Amino acid sequence: MDRVAKLASQKAVVIFSKSSCCMSHAIKRLFYEQGVSPAVYEIDEDSRGKEMEWALMRLGCNPAVPAVFIGGNFVGSANTIMTLQLNGSLKKLLKDAGALWL
Repeated sequence: MDRVAKLASQKAVVIFSKSSCCMSHAIKRLFYEQGVSPAVYEIDEDSRGKEMEWALMRLGCNPAVPAVFIGGNFVGSANTIMTLQLNGSLKKLLKDAGALWL
């Protein structure tokens, strides 16, 4: 859990992902297309990935990926991020965290 918290606070937007997950790919793409450059951690390529996966699930992320942190705070998984995008509040979160300048 400490490792996830430490990694999540290192950049304005952090995404925990799996390289083979189509929803993770879609969420990363959403951020890239908005001009955001998130830190991405592919937990299936990390030697301690299983440990991180359990920590993300304890935070309430089920399935564990994609898990998105904005401004060091856990925001949610794909469903939450897409809801925020559709209702227009994702952009404000990104601006407040310093991930977007416009």
